[in-house]
Amino acid sequence: MKVYRHGDTYIAPKGSFFDGNVKIDGNFIAPSETHIWGNIIVGGRLELGPYSTVGGYVEAESIVVGRNVKIKGPLRVLETATICDNACLHSIRAGGNITLRPGVKVGDVNSEETIFVYGKVASERLFGRAVKVYGT
Repeated sequence: MKVYRHGDTYIAPKGSFFDGNVKIDGNFIAPSETHIWGNIIVGGRLELGPYSTVGGYVEAESIVVGRNVKIKGPLRVLETATICDNACLHSIRAGGNITLRPGVKVGDVNSEETIFVYGKVASERLFGRAVKVYGT
């Protein structure tokens, strides 16, 4: 699969699929409907577009997960994580803040900072320095 590079940012074309593991030393923008069948490790910021899937675990410095994304393995980030509407994740561990949007389904959520919950989410456990819930 061809991936475009602009400085330290790598961009995959819409609808890309990666058979196996992906490792990027920089930032990675995966647009909508990108499918990664293995694990993904990104040295910088990962932006995972809507309707994308990851078959394994995800490691990144920070992440934005688009709506209706499915990640089958654990998500580990050093800094912040933003999880958009109706995403389905195994679990999240972050060194910074975690934002969960309405409809998110996730196992354990662990943050060394604050977990922000907007609307109704389904989660097994929320562990953070603080948990702030907005709306129902």
